[in-house]
Amino acid sequence: MSDKVTHVGENDFQEIVVDSEVPVVVDFWAPWCGPCLAIGSVIEELADDYDGKVKFVKVNTDEARNIAIKYGIMSIPTLKLLKGGEVVDSISGAAPKDYFVEWIDKALV
Repeated sequence: MSDKVTHVGENDFQEIVVDSEVPVVVDFWAPWCGPCLAIGSVIEELADDYDGKVKFVKVNTDEARNIAIKYGIMSIPTLKLLKGGEVVDSISGAAPKDYFVEWIDKALV
């Protein structure tokens, strides 16, 4: 796993995600979810591509249920992009890398 993708839980979500100075892509996932695992390498590549511009974190919905509930996660994988602690966009499901690049770039404008 890329050292640029951080696993966060209920104890550090506020500090790492909500209080972040840079936009954050939150990947809500679970280890038993096939599509979640399928996009794992894409998330790592994106973390490298956007290094310094966007922070990438993973939240295991089995371990951080309260965060998943707070953000209305109904299916996984779901990615949410937060700027200034607020959700500005979200997408659900697996997709190719260029789809995620387009989504991130559009949300950062």
